[in-house]
Amino acid sequence: MGIEAVNILGISAYYHDSAAALVRNGEIVAAAQEERFTRKKHDARFPRQSIAYCLSEGGVDVGDLDEIVFYDKPLVKFERLLETYLSYAPHGFRSFVAAMPVWVKEKLYLKQTLRRELADLGCCKPKDLPKLLFAEHHQSHAASAFYFSPYQRAAVLCLDGVGEWATSSVWVGKDGDLTPLWEIDFPHSLGLLYSAFTYFTGFRVNSGEYKLMGLAPYGEPKYVDLILDKLLDLKDDGTFRLDMQYFNYCTGLTMTNDRFAGLFGGPPRKPESQVSQREMDIAASIQKVTEEVVLRLARTVHRETGEEYLCLAGGVALNCVANGRILREGPFKDVWIQPAAGDAGGAAGAAAVAWYDYHDGDRRTNGQDSMRGSLLGPRYSREEIKAQLDAAGAQYVEIEDKELFPRLAGLLAEENVIGWFQGRMEFGPRALGARSIIGDPRSPKMQSVMNLKIKYRESFRPFAPSVLIDNVSEYFDQDRASPYMLIVAPVRDELRIQLTKEQQQLFGIEKLKLKRSELPAITHVDYSARIQTVHSETNPRYYELIKTFGERTGCPMVVNTSFNVRGEPIVCTPADAYRCFMRTEMDCLAIENFLLLKSDQPVRARDDSWLDEFELD
Repeated sequence: MGIEAVNILGISAYYHDSAAALVRNGEIVAAAQEERFTRKKHDARFPRQSIAYCLSEGGVDVGDLDEIVFYDKPLVKFERLLETYLSYAPHGFRSFVAAMPVWVKEKLYLKQTLRRELADLGCCKPKDLPKLLFAEHHQSHAASAFYFSPYQRAAVLCLDGVGEWATSSVWVGKDGDLTPLWEIDFPHSLGLLYSAFTYFTGFRVNSGEYKLMGLAPYGEPKYVDLILDKLLDLKDDGTFRLDMQYFNYCTGLTMTNDRFAGLFGGPPRKPESQVSQREMDIAASIQKVTEEVVLRLARTVHRETGEEYLCLAGGVALNCVANGRILREGPFKDVWIQPAAGDAGGAAGAAAVAWYDYHDGDRRTNGQDSMRGSLLGPRYSREEIKAQLDAAGAQYVEIEDKELFPRLAGLLAEENVIGWFQGRMEFGPRALGARSIIGDPRSPKMQSVMNLKIKYRESFRPFAPSVLIDNVSEYFDQDRASPYMLIVAPVRDELRIQLTKEQQQLFGIEKLKLKRSELPAITHVDYSARIQTVHSETNPRYYELIKTFGERTGCPMVVNTSFNVRGEPIVCTPADAYRCFMRTEMDCLAIENFLLLKSDQPVRARDDSWLDEFELD
């Protein structure tokens, strides 16, 4: 007799990056962010389409679920909001007035809202729904980090903006148990500190932090002492307190105030204006401070717990430069980062909390994580793809893999940019070879072409290499897997070269200190790269494509960036992929075994009016 299936639906919603995840007996069956379906970036609404997808993938209806778990406790969060406003009163009245209507109308009654939405989705009455549970925010993060990790036991560090109260928390996981040790509470937050600098340098909070990280290598960390002297009281053990007189996020509608601006010689950069040396130096400084905080915390966690392995989650865990330093300089044998480390991953974590805490479920580990390469989203059949391409009037040929891979390898070697769409969509912010735009990493023009003609984004933004796991240490100072593109490592010394001024101008940047390697398209200005190792077990077709390219060129890697343009979510459907392909200067599109060349497609207007559909960030 088989083991009875326990189906638990986890939900993250109403703040940013709504998502749903279906967990069956502790294993993730499906997970996806709502933005991929609605095409609204960082969509925070009830994840109706994500839930529908997860239930369909799992072959269950709403009524078949054992529990539904929300990733947060909204009433505790409301308590924090009220206490904060009372503590700062009468300051912050405008912010209080702006926030209260949303809470009074919606968030205070979130349980009823969720039940109403779920009943409508399941075509049933609210009283017939499964039990609705609420996990704590950092508990959801910690569960997403540990329970799906490859470790039987590990320390867990969660760092983000803020949950209910916690902004940093430390846990110990062992088998099916997760024990909290200590936390740092709001308003003292490493995530909000980094977001304050994101805001001040002219990028959007909650979506532009990775731009700040990408900008950092162009600057000098000349403001580190100023930050540590004025803004952040950092202890030897990594714990910290912020001087709140420089910040506005507790009471105002902005992250920083005039006193903060005075420290850095002027007001925040206006969004979309030119990035100056000041912003580069500020980015370098806060990045260095962040790395120091994270390293100190990691060492403290190791000393206090004695654990050999570390799991990370929360938005700060997406800082892959800091992650690389923990791996290389920290005390742990290895580190595992949840690929959907932000709020979206909290949906999976909340469902895991119910399985292990509510059902006392079993947990088995075999040395591999259970995220399945984070390929947990929808896939499309040959018939579905053909129907969507035909409806768009696309011109294509259908080719078997044995002919397709050599042809694509040749196109890549000729410096063509290819949209690559196959298998299940990625869960989390990174494209990992299912919804990717790929190119030749050896090409000196590939970075600028991808940034300016395809992604429509800032020229300073780096790209990642997807490299076969068998070859990673040949090119990078990295001796282990990095399947989720969440670790930055240096390019090996023998591959580094110094470019002339004329060569640098090919990249659209005139900074004389700009450096590149023999892999110019994936090497950042500090000789670093954000690595994705590709594994035949989790992504066999992507592995085979890169292997074929390597056999042709001697370079077993490709440039990998997400299949989208600036301001748009990563594509989900074949129709999304074709639309993006036609609106950019991509040369080719491969959707499973369908190959499309731009030169074969119907002539259509080539203006920029389509950009009006998206809110650029």
